[in-house]
Amino acid sequence: MVGNIDKAAAELKRGNFVIIYDGDKREGEADLVFHASFADAKKIERMRKDASGLICLALGPDESGKLGLKFQTELLRNGGLEKIACEKTAYGDEPSFSISVNHKGVFTGISDDDRSLTIRVVDKVLNSDKPYDNFTHNFYAPGHIFLLISRGIENRRGHTELATELARRADLSGAVVICEMLGSGLALDKEDARDYAKKNWIPFVEGKEFFEV
Repeated sequence: MVGNIDKAAAELKRGNFVIIYDGDKREGEADLVFHASFADAKKIERMRKDASGLICLALGPDESGKLGLKFQTELLRNGGLEKIACEKTAYGDEPSFSISVNHKGVFTGISDDDRSLTIRVVDKVLNSDKPYDNFTHNFYAPGHIFLLISRGIENRRGHTELATELARRADLSGAVVICEMLGSGLALDKEDARDYAKKNWIPFVEGKEFFEV
């Protein structure tokens, strides 16, 4: 019998959406996610309308290393702003945020077309012969796509880590678009997120499932 994680990985590989819920004792949030290589304007539009949180591009440790990325907290500490660098969030982790970028071919960077272009080309750059050179040549910062760096699920169990781990299990690059699903004033309730998943034939996985034998 194929497990839930395997089903979700298969859907991710087909270019479809997956919903990842981190856990009741963490953020208690469900994120709508898809792999960066399938980014297009329609997917970004659906994310901002159906999820409505912050659209980010989560990168695995290998992928972020190829681009020479640093955590934003590290940049703040090294840039004289250590007093505002977040050491620990309310849910117990140091943030996974790095820099934000735009592709040089965008206009403002915020439209569905612009954001999908930025995301899609980041994934292409990661699979190129010279990722760092191509990244610094094709992008500028700050921009409208927030890059996140995974610390690996052995160290952190956030959506960044869970999404990039799912990509790894799908034999895809660790570049996954994620967006929090919001409700009225707060994160969308877990059961409401699960209902949305059922109605739209989207796999719903919980963080704890990644650790089940």
